Amino acid sequence: MPTYEYQCPNCECRFDLRQRFDDKPIADCPRCHAIAHRVFSPVPILFKGSGFYITDSKAGQKREDEGGEPKAKEESPAASTES
Repeated sequence: MPTYEYQCPNCECRFDLRQRFDDKPIADCPRCHAIAHRVFSPVPILFKGSGFYITDSKAGQKREDEGGEPKAKEESPAASTES
């Protein structure tokens, strides 16, 4: 079961509570027994590794340092002979 953080609007008490996913996002404050509401916090992002470069992108793309340029679409022979 996940742990959620709650805050009481009366006494500003913050506490954690383990609840099921389908439970209502309301709980009783342990200090003043008022109705407390769930607090949403941003999730920290942690980047690990040597870095993020153009070489880390999709494998199908050509890199400029390899000397490769995107291939231009070739015209079909039928399209070039029609006038």
